[in-house]
Amino acid sequence: PKEFAKKTNILYKFTVYTPQEQMKQIILEKPEARLDTLRHIFGIDKYKRVKENTDIFTVRLREQSREYEGRIKDLDDVKEKRKEKQHNLEKLEDSLVELREELKKRQKNMEMEKEKVEDIEKKIKEKEKYEREAEKTSIMLLAKKETLINLKNELSKLTRELEQARAVKFNSEEFKQKQSLLKDKEKLVEEKNGIFLELMSRIRALSSASLNSKNLQEQISRIDLCPTCLQQVNEVYKKIIVSKLEEDISKYKKETLSLEKEKAEASEEIEKIKEEISRLNKEIGELNFLRKKTEELTTKENKLEELEKQKISAERDADILERQILTLKQSASVLKKFEIVYEKEKAELERLVEEVREKELDLASREKEKELTLVMIEEISIEIKKKENIKIRLIKITELEDWFSSSFLSIISSTERTIMLKLREDFSKLFNEWFNILVPEIFTVKLDEDFTPVIEQQDYQLDYSFLSGGERTAVALAYRLALNQVINSLLSRIKTKDLVILDEPTDGFSEAQLDKIRDVLNQLKVRQLILVSHEPKLESFVENIIKFRKEGGITRIES
Repeated sequence: PKEFAKKTNILYKFTVYTPQEQMKQIILEKPEARLDTLRHIFGIDKYKRVKENTDIFTVRLREQSREYEGRIKDLDDVKEKRKEKQHNLEKLEDSLVELREELKKRQKNMEMEKEKVEDIEKKIKEKEKYEREAEKTSIMLLAKKETLINLKNELSKLTRELEQARAVKFNSEEFKQKQSLLKDKEKLVEEKNGIFLELMSRIRALSSASLNSKNLQEQISRIDLCPTCLQQVNEVYKKIIVSKLEEDISKYKKETLSLEKEKAEASEEIEKIKEEISRLNKEIGELNFLRKKTEELTTKENKLEELEKQKISAERDADILERQILTLKQSASVLKKFEIVYEKEKAELERLVEEVREKELDLASREKEKELTLVMIEEISIEIKKKENIKIRLIKITELEDWFSSSFLSIISSTERTIMLKLREDFSKLFNEWFNILVPEIFTVKLDEDFTPVIEQQDYQLDYSFLSGGERTAVALAYRLALNQVINSLLSRIKTKDLVILDEPTDGFSEAQLDKIRDVLNQLKVRQLILVSHEPKLESFVENIIKFRKEGGITRIES
């Protein structure tokens, strides 16, 4: 195979080409190292790898076992803990039953006491209602009494007013005359006001005409050219016009003085008439007041009668209210005793309510504790289940580890020993045969359990190091040929049985041993045999010879 066709590969070295000194080295190796090499050559090292891998695997299994053992070491404690929690749960459930019964009992007592207190509260509210009604009725009585006082005062006042009204004498004819005279005076004032206004208008007109004349007079005095014809104005003409305007101004002044005198007289007359109108209004007002007093007399008499009726009704209502107050106060007095009982019963109710509240809190606490206990039991059960599963896995792993450690390794070791024993027997037999060819009737050789050559002479075992050089070479060559033969018979994939390369196979051989080499080479029956040697005698054993020489450190083929 290509993967083995390398000079450094062990299979290549021991099936194709192995320097003789290295063949000797394998014989001199420590038994374990030699066994490792032969295991690899024979392909039996897989059993060692299997055992090594088994050791690794069993170590891991033991580690896993230790981990699982650590994880389940408290399994019994956890189960005991769950048992304890379940016992506590049973006790809790028993106490919860007792608590619920006790709570029902206390709730019943509380409800009975509550009904009792509510009945007393109703009585107290009823008493308070009577008291409120009595208070409201008292207010109503005070209002009635105040109304009676007001009615009496009003009656007294109205009686006096009636007496005064009956004493008043009203003259309707005089009232009419004065009203007619007032109208005449008011009409006269209007006429006089009209005259006064006309005088004022005439005075304003004269004043305006006088002012215009004065302005014109001043303009003419200052004019030199006529604004119409643009000719020089004569001074004489200007004087005539100014004189004419002066006469008009004087005339306006006289008329204004006359009108001012008439205006003053008219104003004086108007004032006198207004004074008379004021006096008449006052007199008419007094007469009108008397007229109203006379007209109100009937109304007041009717009102007096009505007030008398109201007074009688108010006195009757006040009497009823007084009797009602008395009745309400008596009813309230009868219910007053419940106020004394109320505080006591209320205190008892509060005590019972507090007891119920404490029991409810205790019950809630126990139920919460039960809930937490159930959760803890569930968590512990899950933990136990996990640990039980781990325990099952631990048992399987332990069984598997035991099987690998004992049965499996025993089978592998037994298989390896059987194969190695068979190989050793074949190897030892071939080794002895090849050795006997090379060194006849002197030594016997075989292989021990470590594939170490055992050399005996007349029942005495000899050490390899005490042999001569040729004997050691013979041992190594016989070992090499036996090994090659066993490998080629065992490993069918190694197709090198027709090729053998021997490097200095006769180092230290005697003449007799050299003669034996021909027999060895003939018995090999290989299609191609390559010998590397400095021994000239071997040239007669081979078909082709290739010679080499060194020149200047370079190896060359001789022609």
